[in-house]
Amino acid sequence: MTDALHIDVPHTDGTLAVIALSGDFDIAAAPTVRGRALELISDGHPDLVADLAGVTFCDSSGLGALVGIWRCAKEADGSLTLAAIPDRLGRLLSVTGMDTFLPTFPSADAALAARQGNSTTA
Repeated sequence: MTDALHIDVPHTDGTLAVIALSGDFDIAAAPTVRGRALELISDGHPDLVADLAGVTFCDSSGLGALVGIWRCAKEADGSLTLAAIPDRLGRLLSVTGMDTFLPTFPSADAALAARQGNSTTA
């Protein structure tokens, strides 16, 4: 039995938005996540924080969606930051090399603080 993915957007402020995921980030959910992230980018929030604390499973489609979201954010002069990465997903990011170009933080609050700190010093 799979755990259906839920998407929440608990924070938007200027160019920054948090997209919180919970459940299975798999082939069935990846297009929906990517679509919601692209909506946020087109609505003027190209700097995304993906809060992954609630992700219980992630397959290659979920990883592919993260890469696609990162590319779209970059094209919009934005960024993708990952927060609260579960251990198994962290290992996948490391094995695939994605951890070298996606900044990570232990929590969404820490990622927000870092992102907001960068915007005030830039």
